[in-house]
Amino acid sequence: MSKSKRPAGKAASTSIPSAPSLVPAEYDLDEALVDKLANLAVELATEDEASPDLPAKQRDLHRIITKSLRQQQDDVLYEALERARDQEAEAYPYLREKIEEAAETVFFTRNERSYEVNAFVIPMFVRTIGGLDAEQNFRDADAFTELTASLKEAQLESADAKVVLVSYAYHLDEIDAITYSHLEAMVRDAYAAMTDKKISETPAINRSMSSWPANRFGADDTAVELRFLLGFALKTADDPFYTIPKDEAAMDAYFAVRAQRFQAWSEKVVPLVQRCLVADGRQFDVHFLYQDLFHGGKERGIAEYFMLQMMSELDHGLQESGVDAQQTHAVMGPVDMEGEVLLRVNIYNGETVVATAEKPLNGAGDLQIELDDTCDALLTMGLKSVALAEAFDAAGKAVNVQPYADGSAV
Repeated sequence: MSKSKRPAGKAASTSIPSAPSLVPAEYDLDEALVDKLANLAVELATEDEASPDLPAKQRDLHRIITKSLRQQQDDVLYEALERARDQEAEAYPYLREKIEEAAETVFFTRNERSYEVNAFVIPMFVRTIGGLDAEQNFRDADAFTELTASLKEAQLESADAKVVLVSYAYHLDEIDAITYSHLEAMVRDAYAAMTDKKISETPAINRSMSSWPANRFGADDTAVELRFLLGFALKTADDPFYTIPKDEAAMDAYFAVRAQRFQAWSEKVVPLVQRCLVADGRQFDVHFLYQDLFHGGKERGIAEYFMLQMMSELDHGLQESGVDAQQTHAVMGPVDMEGEVLLRVNIYNGETVVATAEKPLNGAGDLQIELDDTCDALLTMGLKSVALAEAFDAAGKAVNVQPYADGSAV
């Protein structure tokens, strides 16, 4: 996945007024600032929580991050992440989490009250005959209004919050191209639009939309495509609706209830989403992933997309080979492809590879969970067993293969 792409191209319709694209001025990378940010991340990721220096270092880290976001210095943030990764394994996820939080949730003070605005996404897999048509993208204004209102009606957001959706179904490439500083600017656009009646321009939101790739499906093809609904929620910083219990059991119950609400919402709004995306009455179905803050939802969508793509390729390979899945076993493991680490899965009938596929590994995610999910998906296909290789060599042979059962082999 890209790290600092900047979208460009024609803008699409949105629920918030659009404006001409703004391009940040070029600047020289501040090497000293990059080093300071990376070093702080290393120190904080390994610091004793009882250290008296901890609060001051945390404030310094937050100040550098927020200043870099406001000045659109994405290169500082991305380079600091790479340097933190090189210095200390724990520093990269720590710094990444802090940057993501600062970009997707911004705090404001208005009339002596504290507010926050966050950006959220709802990934969805849309199944149609013939694929989605950009010309039909969010043309039903009434359906869009109902869809926006449904988020509060279903208690996915507080009754006291202001919630807006962008009337556009983002493609993965567009979501992936939104950098940290771009997202922070989009949140500020949304805040201005929700609080100032005089605001008529939202340039950052406008330039987040480029265009969908050309439709590669035939008129009779069954197409499954990943799209994202993007929204913003404005709330008081002390709104009790968003207070997560500290007790572990109560916390689990809190999220379980929210998941139930989301499931009920996802079943109810299918007709509205169909009216927003398909104007000609074609066959339509949609599977929603969980609503989450921008980066969490993005990663969830990406992970599910590559998993489905991998399973589809493996299933196709099995069908082409004519071999029953129950006669096969799988070996999965990392492979280095020109500096990018991928997870490769080979399906064998005896010693013969009958199907193979690869997907990117999320370097910031939980590797154990990713391997467990892949193993579960493979066993669901009917394979006899799954093993884990330390690597695949240059000839494609699996190295140091061990049985994989319930995450016991790492």
